[in-house]
Amino acid sequence: MRTFTTLDEVSAAVGEELGTSEWLTIDQERVDRFAEATGDHQWIHVDVDRAKDGPFGGTIAHGYLTLSLVPFLGSQVLSFETPGAKLNYGTNKVRFPNPVLVGKRIRAHVAIADVADLPKGKQATIRYTIEIEDEAKPACVAETVVLLLP
Repeated sequence: MRTFTTLDEVSAAVGEELGTSEWLTIDQERVDRFAEATGDHQWIHVDVDRAKDGPFGGTIAHGYLTLSLVPFLGSQVLSFETPGAKLNYGTNKVRFPNPVLVGKRIRAHVAIADVADLPKGKQATIRYTIEIEDEAKPACVAETVVLLLP
């Protein structure tokens, strides 16, 4: 795990691949719990029998479920132990190039894409590429933005 203790360390890491998280299996229970939490019960996610005849041959994870795992997977790769507040400021770009079939494993590749100076602190853009085991195309590519304030 890469731990940043100063804002200058964060700035110096721009363009650096920080590492890769552990694999995480996406099971039907997780997908069903996400459907319950969000109210998104589309059959392609939750109807195992119907999805067998669907376009992917089985149920798939919600794209936003995959995105929601970025903080968990990312915490295995980097940590901001800088003084002051760390605030989630949002996302710049999110794409879902490949669905995650239930039963597949995913992991995150993490890099610092950019760091901008603010009047008080820094704004760090973190790039996450969520890989699916044995798949050429990733499940998700996302840039998140974190404010690091002293």
